[in-house]
Amino acid sequence: MSNFKIREIQPDDNQQVAKVVREVLVEMGVPKVGTAYEDKSLDNMYGYYNNPGMQYFVVEEDGRIIGCAGIGPLPGEAGVCELQKMYFLPQARGRGIGAVMMETCLDFARKSGYKKCYLETMPYMQHAQKLYARTGFKPLDGPMGETGHYNCTVWMIKELAPRPPKSPRPPKGE
Repeated sequence: MSNFKIREIQPDDNQQVAKVVREVLVEMGVPKVGTAYEDKSLDNMYGYYNNPGMQYFVVEEDGRIIGCAGIGPLPGEAGVCELQKMYFLPQARGRGIGAVMMETCLDFARKSGYKKCYLETMPYMQHAQKLYARTGFKPLDGPMGETGHYNCTVWMIKELAPRPPKSPRPPKGE
């Protein structure tokens, strides 16, 4: 039984979040330049995401942050958000946490009025790309917007149709 919870980032989470992101990037062999590793926002994610149309979420388990992801506007593209800084420590992988986090982020994006969600990743992050594809992201031939992540060479987009309302369950016995 899993006891993780996904919640909005809090100011006290900044140090743990920066550590998770940098640890995963180093583990994956991602260049430190032209990627999230060097983003100025990384050391104050709460402050950076404390703006309209932006939210950052953390996965907490046993009082420790084991994953994170956020949504923010894609610079230079009206109506398009970006799935940003989605990273999970090894103990969070393969447990369905990524799918739950993805839906949490996409629900926020829809509620915020975004029409599309964009993301960038690295070609060798195959597990992440499979999750994105299962969630409905489609590959793009080139980058969108002005992220500054010139070393990320896989680009994907998803249309954010409103979620249909859940149909009520019929009463038992019918």
